Amino acid sequence: MSSLLDPTILCFVVGLIAGIMKSDLRLPKSSYEFVSLYLLLAIGLKGGVQLAKTNFSEFLIPFLGTIFIGIIIPIIAYNILILTKKFSKVDAGSIAAHYGSVSAVTFATAISFLESNNISYESYVTTLMVILEVPAICVGIYLAKGGFKAVESKQELIRDVLFGKSLFLLGGGLLIGYVASESKMKALDPLFVDLFKGFLALFLLEMGVKASQQMSSLKKSGLTIVSFAIIMPIISGFIGIGVGKFAGMSDGGTLILTILAASASYIAAPSAMKIAVPQANPTLSLTASLAITFPFNIVVGIPMFLKIIQSI
Repeated sequence: MSSLLDPTILCFVVGLIAGIMKSDLRLPKSSYEFVSLYLLLAIGLKGGVQLAKTNFSEFLIPFLGTIFIGIIIPIIAYNILILTKKFSKVDAGSIAAHYGSVSAVTFATAISFLESNNISYESYVTTLMVILEVPAICVGIYLAKGGFKAVESKQELIRDVLFGKSLFLLGGGLLIGYVASESKMKALDPLFVDLFKGFLALFLLEMGVKASQQMSSLKKSGLTIVSFAIIMPIISGFIGIGVGKFAGMSDGGTLILTILAASASYIAAPSAMKIAVPQANPTLSLTASLAITFPFNIVVGIPMFLKIIQSI
C-alpha cells in the first residue's frame, strides 16, 4: 500500500485513467523526448560516480551473472511462447528479445523506491543494466531469424543496438561519471539528483497514457499474451533473485537485478527488432511489455520481489 501511494506511481495511475477515459492529457512530444533523455543521462551519471568507488573483484560475479540472465531469459520466453502454439517463430523471438532487454524507467522506479525506503544497493547496478541490453537483444534476434546470417542490414543493426540513444546515453553518462571526480559532479546535483524524482513522475504520467492506449490491443492479442506478460516477469524475477543471492549482493542490489531481469523493453528492443525482424508484429511485443508487464512491475513487482528477497 505504501508503494502504491508513492507520488511517482500515483502519476502513472493518473495517466492510465486519463488514457482510459479518452482525455487529451499528453506530454508534448518534444517534452517527452527531453524527459526520456534526461532520465537516461541522469541514471548513467549517477551510476558512473558510484562505479568509480567499486572494487572490481566484487563486480565480477554479478557481471557474469547478468550476462547469463541476458542469455537465458530470452530462451525461456521464446520456448514458452512456442509451446502455446499461438505465435510464429518470428513473433516469439521478437517478444523474447523485449523480455530479455531492460526497461530503464522500471529500473529508475525501483531505484526511487529503494531510496524512499532508505534501502542501500550496490554502486554498479547501472552498469549491469547497460550490460544486460546487448546479449538479450542478440539472442532474441538469433531466435527470431534462425541465425544472424539471415539479418539483412548487419551494420545498421549493430549501430542501432550499440549506439542507439538508450544504450549510448547510459554508457556515455557512466563514462562521464566514472572519469569526473565526485566533487566536480556535485555541481550537477541540483539538476540530475534533486530533480530526478520530479522528472520521473512526469515520465510515468506519460507512460500511463501510453499504456492505456496499448490496452485496446488486448482483445486482439487474447488471453495468451496477457498471461505470458504476467507470468514471464515472475519467472525472470526469480532468476534475478537467484543470481543476486548467488553473487552475494545486498537485498537492495538483488532487487535491482531482479527488476532488470523482470522488466521488458519498449524503447531499445522495438527499435532493434524493426531493423532485424521487420516482419514481426510490433503490436504483440508492445502490448505485452508496455500495457501489462510495465504496470505489473511498478505497482506489484517491486514491493513483492523485495518482500521475497528479504524473507530469504
